[in-house]
Amino acid sequence: MNANNILVLAPHTDDGELGLGGTISKFISEGRKVTYVAFSTAEESVPEGFPKDILKTEVRNATAKLGILPENLIIYSYQVRKLNYVRQEILEELILLKKSQKFDLVFIPSLHDIHQDHTTIAQEGVRAFKNTTILGYELIWNNLTFNTQCFITLGEKDVQRKILALKEYQSQGQRDYLSAEFIYSLAKARGVQVGVEYAEAFEVVRLFI
Repeated sequence: MNANNILVLAPHTDDGELGLGGTISKFISEGRKVTYVAFSTAEESVPEGFPKDILKTEVRNATAKLGILPENLIIYSYQVRKLNYVRQEILEELILLKKSQKFDLVFIPSLHDIHQDHTTIAQEGVRAFKNTTILGYELIWNNLTFNTQCFITLGEKDVQRKILALKEYQSQGQRDYLSAEFIYSLAKARGVQVGVEYAEAFEVVRLFI
């Protein structure tokens, strides 16, 4: 894929790592630039015993594990589950980001994702970057359906880095989708679909050749 400047739009901290952590690791190891934008740190949902801003720390540590440079991490503090109330503000921020540099490839949540925050970021991402190649990533617990139209092959190290990144989210507890077993299983399943050991799958929203 001929894309050297890549943008990842994550409604919440950890969505980008879950949806394409292996791909981010691969791209950075190939010398490509990856910018990661998180729109909510979900302070209202942080469990008791953790600082309210713990997810800011965790996303910094997690993205660093994947190789993302600190200056390429953008964190907003929109209220969790209410991104749809500020969709115009989000769109304007995305347009400013688009004007600041030329991205070759943008990753958004799947357009079939039913989480209200994910839907907002996916839709506004398409509006802002309609003239850019866009791929939708899967978070299978939120997808009623998902079209596996694009596959990015991964190496063992990419899957391992994805797992190490997700381990930084201590505040999220022992959720099934954060487990090493699940990450390996999904990467293996997507790999089987295309005859490789590991892969991540994406929906093609827009493709420019």
